[in-house]
Amino acid sequence: MYIEQAYKGLTERWRYFVGFLIIIIGWQFLGGIPLIAAMILKAESINSISTDYGAMADTLGLNFFFLLVLLTFFAAMISLWVAVKFIHRLSFKDFTTSRRRIDWKRITFSFVLWGVVSSALVFLDIYLSPENYQFSFETGPFLVLLLISIIFIPIQTSFEEYFTRGYLMQSIGIASKNKWLPFVVSSSLFGLLHILNPEVDKLGYGILIYYIGTGFFLGILTLMDEGLELPLGFHAANNFFTALLVTADWTAFRTHSIYRDVSEPVLGWDVLIPVFVIYPILLFIFSKKYGWKNWKEKLFGRVLSREEYLALNDGKSDLA
Repeated sequence: MYIEQAYKGLTERWRYFVGFLIIIIGWQFLGGIPLIAAMILKAESINSISTDYGAMADTLGLNFFFLLVLLTFFAAMISLWVAVKFIHRLSFKDFTTSRRRIDWKRITFSFVLWGVVSSALVFLDIYLSPENYQFSFETGPFLVLLLISIIFIPIQTSFEEYFTRGYLMQSIGIASKNKWLPFVVSSSLFGLLHILNPEVDKLGYGILIYYIGTGFFLGILTLMDEGLELPLGFHAANNFFTALLVTADWTAFRTHSIYRDVSEPVLGWDVLIPVFVIYPILLFIFSKKYGWKNWKEKLFGRVLSREEYLALNDGKSDLA
């Protein structure tokens, strides 16, 4: 009962309104101050400040720009923690999983599985289409990138998971008393949050099939496994190995990676393969490993009321 975990804290609607406000202020305003300040200091005038990803990265340097972008999520994560801890009085363990403790083995398995698969797909494409890639490894800049990625990428990906499949899913589920609405809304919003990425500008809105499809895949992991451990591991691996292995001038992650994609960006079948081929295979692997059952109930069933949930747990909650 992952959505019902919210009942271990305070769930009045005004608390979610205040919580969302705190998160948005931390994420979109406070988190952007270092990046804005750096651009102002580098710019010759206010009018010369660019909002283009590529131009900002070139102005500040790839590693420094990457760090400043990730710092926005560091501020967002702190804001979300404040909302959960002090507005809802919900422990982060209960916000993460319905298990008695956070299952780090699940996080590790998901991270390693997708890290191996995604890296293998990258190197396979490099082998099949070497003309599309340029070896750009530089020891010093790469080691700095590695350090930044180890520290800050898990924070960035964790915030996105806790916000969409945690805060959004629980708040909508508690209000609607069903699972399908928070599942659909949080998954779709996850994809739409990427609409301002430079990839969308280059490839068109068709790339949103991949982002929204990934959102639904992660939503299934959350509801079927009754926790965020598997999505946390998957998302961290996806962004970590993407940042280290391949970059391109037209992507959100412009980094000192090992390879640079120099091909002309084209929206092709490679966008559909993960969503309709690879993700179903991964779901099969996860379902067999963790013994998932009752798919219809877990994805589209009813969310219990607070009274029903407390009665099921002998009237106990973290606030009792």
